[in-house]
Amino acid sequence: MASRGWKPLAGLMTVAMVSLGLSACSSSSGSAGEITVYNAQHESLTKKWVAAFTEETGIKVTLRQGGDTALGDQLVAEGPNSPADAFLTENSPAMTLVENAGLFADVDKATLDQVPARYRPSTGMWTGTAARATVFVYNKDDLQIAELPASLLDLAQPQWQGRWAAATFGADFQALVAGLLAVKGENVTRAWLRGMKANATTVRNNVATMKAVNAGTPDSGVIYHSSWYRDQAAQGSANTALHYFKNQDPGAFVSVSGGGVLKSSKKQESAQRFLAFITAKKGQEILRDGDSMVYPVAGDVAANPALPPLADLQAPAIDPSKLDAKKVTQLMTEAGLL
Repeated sequence: MASRGWKPLAGLMTVAMVSLGLSACSSSSGSAGEITVYNAQHESLTKKWVAAFTEETGIKVTLRQGGDTALGDQLVAEGPNSPADAFLTENSPAMTLVENAGLFADVDKATLDQVPARYRPSTGMWTGTAARATVFVYNKDDLQIAELPASLLDLAQPQWQGRWAAATFGADFQALVAGLLAVKGENVTRAWLRGMKANATTVRNNVATMKAVNAGTPDSGVIYHSSWYRDQAAQGSANTALHYFKNQDPGAFVSVSGGGVLKSSKKQESAQRFLAFITAKKGQEILRDGDSMVYPVAGDVAANPALPPLADLQAPAIDPSKLDAKKVTQLMTEAGLL
């Protein structure tokens, strides 16, 4: 999966149209209608959600596909004139960007109640829809278990110089830095980024990180778990294994994917129904049974059995609405990583 950068992208986003047949049923208002979703979530997952939602409700969905930050920036630029009815992301900071611009409507309480509090913002202006866990991927021939870092912070130490990789330009990694900032504060984050600049190799995305680690160039990297599990299902990087930091370490950060309804939408009821559907049991089962290998966070749906239970990862407790994308961009730029 290609990571998405925080920096705004010029030009119009590619428009992916999902045209689906209407079912016989209609919305409770008597008109099925159609909504537009700006989608930065896995496209294949969202298309499955859309197909099932349209079959159940008769509401058609048009997807406009793009990256977390590019679509978040677009929504802020469009403001109340946006054609979007709903917004889905892979990471939380782009949701916070749109929330801070005052563009979200309150999420229906019944929808919020489907998602445990730790996987949604305290503000209730959007909600979690899925999650991915930060992991340390390493080459089994080059690193022994006793040599693995106890903390993400260890990777800034001199002994890790030239030994790990990350996709610093991507929204995935920058969400992790936002988590570090939330847990440890600005001074620790700034120092860690300076150490990263000295020690880490920058690669294009999580897939490139795994390929490099598989080849031993370098020994290790920081990615999200889902990239590795999808790679293993495709019989990819056979020389790699995962290490989970746990213990509420910043490296145990769990990135919450988000979903929200735009305040400017003229189709509030249909957009709220879509958000309710993807966080309900059926929507979360579609996520679990698909090939994205991300974690369900709602509807009392357990994860794919190939994954360690989310509750066992001992992630730090972070309010997703506190993840500060702008500060992360500033700190990473100061460190020479952007």
